[in-house]
Amino acid sequence: MELIKFVPEQLMILVAALYVVGMFLKNSPKVLDWSIPWVLLVVGVGGSIALQQGVTALAVFQGIVSTGVAVLTNQLIKQTKNREDE
Repeated sequence: MELIKFVPEQLMILVAALYVVGMFLKNSPKVLDWSIPWVLLVVGVGGSIALQQGVTALAVFQGIVSTGVAVLTNQLIKQTKNREDE
């Protein structure tokens, strides 16, 4: 997985946290599916800025990539399960 190279070790916890937040949002009846990636993007960028202790282009980029890795992981698991059901 090439995206992992752009996520430093200290942000891997952010990827895991985004994955868990996404699962909670998915199971919440009041949250629409289309809004979940947008919420995760805001949380991911905010979390990256907080962990990097400053607003920089790199922190924003790493927040976006962290969100992408979390969503990609979710989709890989979901699509693999769907393949098994066929």
